[in-house]
This record gives sequence, C-alpha cells and structure tokens, in this order.
Amino acid sequence: MSAGLAALLDDVAMIARLAAASVDDVAAGAGRASMKAAGVIVDDAAVTPRYVQGFKPNRELPVIRKIAVGSLRNKLLFILPAALLLSQFLPWLLTPILMIGGTYLCFEGAEKLWELVHPHEHGHEEDAPAAEVGPEEEKKLVGGAIRTDFILSAEIMVIALNEVENEPFVSRALILVFVAIAITVGVYGVVALIVKMDDVGLKLAQRGGGTESLGRGLVKAMPIVLSVLSKVGIIAMLWVGGHILLVGLDELGVHFLYDFVHHLEEDVHDALGAFGGVAGWLTNTIASAILGIIVGAIVVTVLHLRKKDH
Repeated sequence: MSAGLAALLDDVAMIARLAAASVDDVAAGAGRASMKAAGVIVDDAAVTPRYVQGFKPNRELPVIRKIAVGSLRNKLLFILPAALLLSQFLPWLLTPILMIGGTYLCFEGAEKLWELVHPHEHGHEEDAPAAEVGPEEEKKLVGGAIRTDFILSAEIMVIALNEVENEPFVSRALILVFVAIAITVGVYGVVALIVKMDDVGLKLAQRGGGTESLGRGLVKAMPIVLSVLSKVGIIAMLWVGGHILLVGLDELGVHFLYDFVHHLEEDVHDALGAFGGVAGWLTNTIASAILGIIVGAIVVTVLHLRKKDH
C-alpha cells in the first residue's frame, strides 16, 4: 500500500509540475502576444474617446462600459473562435479577411477626415452631441464604436495569434482569452480615466488649497486633450488600415509597395544614426497613413457617387 501511495504521489507531483509549466508557457505567450499588439492597442485607446465627446458627464462612463462590453464580445465570441478555426484549417484566409477590415478602417478614417474638411455638408443633427438628440443617437454612436473596435480587435487578436502560432491549440486558445480580457480592461480603463479627468479636476478645484490650481488646469486641458485624441483616432484608423493593406498585399505576392516602404524606412534609419529607429518607424507610419488615405478616399468617393445616383 505504501509503495502504491508513493507512486501515486509521484504521479500527482509530475502532473502538477506539467500543469505549472503549462501555465508558465501560457503566461509567457500572453506576454509576448500583448507586446506585439501594443501598437494597435494604442490606436484602440486613441480612437474610442471621440465617441463620447459632447456627452453629458453622467452618460460618459455608461457609454464607455457599453463599448467595452461590445469589444469583449467581439473578441471572445466572434474573433477568437473564427481566428482559431481559420488558423487551424484555413490559415491562408486570415490575410484577405484582415485586408477587408483594413479597407473598412481606411474608409472610416477618410470619411471622418472629409467631415472635418467639409463640415457644412453634414446636418446639424449628426454633429450634435448624442445627449441632446436622445438615446437612439447614443445607440447609433455606440454601434459605430463597436464596429470600429471589431476591426482593431481583429488586428490585435491576429497579431497575438501569429506570435503564438506554434503553441498547442489549447494553449493558443488560453493565451488569446487572456490577451482579449487584459487588453479590453486596460484600453477602456485608460479611456474612462481620460474622459473623466475633467471631473477629477473640478473636484480638486472645489477642494481648494494646494490642489486648486491643478484642478483648474485639468478642467481647462481636458477638452483640448479630447479634441487632440479624436484627431489622433482618425489618423490611427488611416495608419492601421493602410498598414494592414501594405502587409497583406506583400503576403499575397504584391511586393512592390511593401518593398518600397521597407527600403525607404531602412534608408532613413541608416541616415539618421541615433534617431534612426524613431525616424524609420515614422517613415513606415506616414507611408501606411498615405496608403490609408488613398484607399479610404476611393471608397468614400464611390459610396458618395452611389448615394447621388440613388
């Protein structure tokens, strides 16, 4: 009996060690995947605040919560299963799907850019804050935010998946679940902090003492910060969308655009020495944004012409 018990305990200890190693592998994989997706995470955080501009303060957090729930649903219920199945059985289909999403991002960014340049062509109701035009407009804006988030979330999840593609199927699934939850909580936590910073400033200003000037500064700064972030969000959509198309074309065998940008990036990197890394990244980013503007402008033009025809 004692020998059998000792053998059983050895087996249990071995299983525990294997489980611990598996958890370590998943944690390490999730860390690598999250770091690889960091650029798109920044874009996601920049895009979202523009959807709550103009809302009454008591509606800002509920709207962010709705978008966050929609984002998590996008990742866990739609993107995660689809990405895992496609990577397992139809890996060649991931790139075309991502490129469709990239084209949508280019369209969204170009349309918002057009609205900024030609605001007189859009009705007052569309430009009015959702809090003034009622819950239907709020629902529409939340839906638009979740649709945009879907593309960014898909890019995040596919980048994460590519980083851990050699892991076993179950490990890949666990890593992507961890990445989905951690990124959603992180992004929308930061967004909530950004949009409520003016309320924090107001409370500091009312408290008086040494915090009064800091509070007034926050209150004055936050509208500017939100306005800048909304513009950054537009640029981010064009940049990410253009980059998806640039990389996707290269993977599908159309190399000349990617090669041109890659060589230009290397030339800038080599020419500027210590600043070469940042300058090279900016070169790639600007090139991707230009491609995003061109593709987005084509889609916007086609859709506007179709509207005129109807």
